[in-house]
Order: sequence, then C-alpha cells, then structure tokens
Amino acid sequence: MNNIRIITGDSTIKLKEIESDSVDLIIADPPYNLGKDYGNNHDVHGFEEYLAFSRDWLTQAHRILKPTGTLYVFMGFRFISYLYDILDREIRMFFNSWIVWHYTQGIGKTRGFSPRHDDILMFTKGKTFKFNLDNIRIPQKYYRERNNMRGANPGDVWEFSHVHYCNGNRQDHPTQKPEGIIERMVLASSDANDLVIDPFSGSGTTLRVCQQLNRRAIGIEINPDYVSMTENRLNAVFKGFDSIDPRMERVPMDLRDPNTRHAYIKNHKEWFLHNHGNALNKFEESISLLYCEKRLTDQPKGLFDDDG
Repeated sequence: MNNIRIITGDSTIKLKEIESDSVDLIIADPPYNLGKDYGNNHDVHGFEEYLAFSRDWLTQAHRILKPTGTLYVFMGFRFISYLYDILDREIRMFFNSWIVWHYTQGIGKTRGFSPRHDDILMFTKGKTFKFNLDNIRIPQKYYRERNNMRGANPGDVWEFSHVHYCNGNRQDHPTQKPEGIIERMVLASSDANDLVIDPFSGSGTTLRVCQQLNRRAIGIEINPDYVSMTENRLNAVFKGFDSIDPRMERVPMDLRDPNTRHAYIKNHKEWFLHNHGNALNKFEESISLLYCEKRLTDQPKGLFDDDG
C-alpha cells in the first residue's frame, strides 16, 4: 500500500492541499444529491448549494490535473447537465465522451420507465491527452485478418452488472461501483506509476483497482467508517476484479484455422482476462461450443500458458 493512500476529510478542503498540475487522472463519484445515507449529510444539499459544491470541487480537480490529464465523473440525471455546463462553459475543459453505464437490474417503477443506466462524463484538461486504446479493446464479433486482431473500441455504452449483495467483494456501501468500470478508465487514461485521485473514495473501488494495476493513488473520504472499510479491502487477497464487460468473454467467429485460433486463444487471456481469472470458465465454454475445442484446462501443459 505504499503507493496507495486514503485520506479522511472533506474533498473540497483536501483537494486544495494537492499540488497544481500533478495528477494524471481523476475518477470521481460524488454524491448525486438524492438523499442517500452515506453516514453524513453531504447528499441532502439544496439545489444552488449543490451546484456551488460541485463548482468548488470541479475547479480544484481542474487545477490539480496535469495538462494531459483526464477527469471521469459519475452523475445522476438530475444534475449531469449542470455539471456538463460547469465543466464546458465555466471551467473550459475539453469534452470527450458522455458514457452510459447500462445495468440490467435497478429501481423498479410502476408509473414510468425504470432507470437502467448511470451517466459518466469524460473531460480532458487539454486537447492533448492520454488514451491507451489497445489496453481497453474488446473482442470482435468476427475475426478478419485485415482487422485489428487485438479487438475493437468498446464504445460509449458500457454494460456492467451492479456488484450484487451475493458478490464476495460487496461492501457495506449504498453506491459501490463495479471494479471493471474503473479498470477501463484507469487503463485507458493512465500509465503505470501515474497518479490517480478519487475525491469521493467511498468503498475504495478506485484505490483497489489502482493497487492491482500498478498506479499511485490517493482517495479522499469524509466518512471514517468507509476509510476503515477501504483499508481492509486493500489488505484483502486479490482474486480478480468483481465485474467484467460480458463482451470480454466472447470468442470471435470465423477462427476456423486451428493455428490462428490457438494463437488467438492464447492471446485472449492476456488481452482481455488478465485481471479476470474468475471469467475464464465462461470463455472456455464459448470456445468449446463454437469450435468443439477442448477446454484450456484439458490442453497439454504449455499450449495455452501465458509464457508457453
């Protein structure tokens, strides 16, 4: 945990203590002002008070970002357009993407349509910024030799399941985010040893992901109970991230040539499942169904090993 720090305090105060132009990536999941119980009163602001709070921390986020830095911010529908306006017109950051996180289960409604997504804004401090596309590609539906065998751009609609209460990594936090979402952001917008800041650390997901991806990270959390929760989480044995884009488990069609297929299968583990060993069984089942291929665990030793 030498490169991972969790700070107890108010982000609007603690962000001011961070050096300007020093941070590579900020991933923020601020309170949505929906009245959720986070063990404090920071999700029950009045409208103007909440906008002032947002303007305050976003201004500090812009200040501490490097010129090539990136900000991702989760936000609910009630305030996301206001945050967009603050970032775009007031702070004058550069809009890149409006990402939709689609999930299959959520709040049920009997009058109106049940919500099944959250929104994520991606802004950069400058026109030049890091974006490691090869690190976040997804498997293609069909393999074509002329295409990039490494995979395709995941697009701006991301499907990740919530961290369900039956999941072994589920924390006692009302809005815990899936590790797979944060993994994609960290891989796309930072390099090894870069500095990542999470101003609203909550259950510690960003810090846990950065710990496994060899990034330096600082989390700020106002609730000391969540700080303790994060410290315990960082000390736990890592068994793979708790969520994955279901497209990562698919095997491209048209891999009929055995040599090409075996080379691809071997690479697939490193490209798409490196931190998702718990998804390997489903991947193996897909291979078996598509190509009548023996499961990887049944292959001769070395054929599909990472160093084979």
